[in-house]
Amino acid sequence: MDMRLLVGRNVKRIRTARGLTQEELAERSGFSQQYLSDLERGRRNPTIVSLWELAQALGATPVDLITPDDHAD
Repeated sequence: MDMRLLVGRNVKRIRTARGLTQEELAERSGFSQQYLSDLERGRRNPTIVSLWELAQALGATPVDLITPDDHAD
């Protein structure tokens, strides 16, 4: 299982479920829109602190970001 892809899918799924654009999430989280784009495509390897901050900005938990989904490899 590629955790980078999994985290990216979960971030995107939660973000879109909350009706947020990448730009809005960038404002809430302090990460750049480019970072979020790369993260959602599995091109970033977020730290534990990053996962915590993203979860807070999404109104989710860090566990939500690492929980396997239907596409788990």
